[in-house]
Amino acid sequence: MVVSKPSFASKLLPTRLSRRDSFSSFVGIVKLLREKSKRQPMTSEGKPKWDPAVVDDNLARLVAQANFDDVSERRRVREAFKEVQLGLDHCLFKAKYTGIKTNESYERNSRGLEVFSKSWLPETSNIKALVFFCHGYGDTCTFFFEGIAKKIASAGYGVFALDYPGFGLSEGLHGYIPSFNAIVDDVVEHFSKIRENPEYRGKPCFLFGQSLGGAVALKVHFKQPDRWDGAILVAPMCKIADGVAPPWALQQILILVAKFLPKEKLVPQKDLADLALKETKKRDQCAYNVIAYKDKPRLGTALELLRTTQEIERRLEEVTLPLLILHGEADVVTDPSVSKALYEKAKSSDKKLCLYKDAWHSLLEGESDDTIFRALDDIISWLDSHSERNPSS
Repeated sequence: MVVSKPSFASKLLPTRLSRRDSFSSFVGIVKLLREKSKRQPMTSEGKPKWDPAVVDDNLARLVAQANFDDVSERRRVREAFKEVQLGLDHCLFKAKYTGIKTNESYERNSRGLEVFSKSWLPETSNIKALVFFCHGYGDTCTFFFEGIAKKIASAGYGVFALDYPGFGLSEGLHGYIPSFNAIVDDVVEHFSKIRENPEYRGKPCFLFGQSLGGAVALKVHFKQPDRWDGAILVAPMCKIADGVAPPWALQQILILVAKFLPKEKLVPQKDLADLALKETKKRDQCAYNVIAYKDKPRLGTALELLRTTQEIERRLEEVTLPLLILHGEADVVTDPSVSKALYEKAKSSDKKLCLYKDAWHSLLEGESDDTIFRALDDIISWLDSHSERNPSS
């Protein structure tokens, strides 16, 4: 007789419990989750792969001693690493563009949170249109996106981005999303203020979402169905790939525990950089994105992402704006089949799907230089054609 080893999820599944045992059972589940979390391999945040010729002992010590849950320390570390990041041997940082002015600012929003934002604008040419960027999970608009934004701005576009509360340089507990809808509201509030500037009146306005930012962009569209001239979605998080999401049984347990411990980092997860960036050198450079959230997802955050992807998957037919979708066919983080479903189900009469053979999740950061710039050229070409024919009223 062969006896199979019980899975981790099966160890947590409740059997018949008396009310007297319910609390002790819950405590036992939490202890097992914490033990499982401790046994996970150390993330790249714990052991950054830095070139000692680039990061000296003082910088390394600064990161090691920083409490990234404190936004002031995230800001201090980012400031210390800024020149190191811009000097990386990556095509996005090495490309040189002239005539672009940038601006960084902090502004307290209606929820009382200080939000970081940045803009990239062409200095000499007339702005063709405005592009509003929504970043991915754990990310910031101050690392790889610097090169992406400069490339788009060099083609004549005004590019605007912000760090969501809890991410990058914005206030909030690092990596914590208590409400996905609140993030969408924050994004709508910030972007609306920019659009109200008389200087930009009549300019076409496009959403640009990457990974989780694709979900944010779609939710912004659902909230403002007639306000946008189009959306660019790169590997949008319409569904978390089965290989990344926890098994169904474990999901149910995590949902239960999240009600009591939403901020706990207990969700088992593989290192996303290992799954997202195809080229090893570019993958290792993620270690220099020091303020990115690289720890295990917090329970409340994971629950919000799960709910959001399930909602978006149900609402694909409500998408009506002009659409450009770009996705790597070998993406194992967000499911490319759902991008195909979005393309097929969206009611948009103007839609285009670009699939990149053998490309992974981080299409604009982790592929070969040729693939990265081919995708960026596809984006700019689409923007050019839609800016000319779709001026905003």
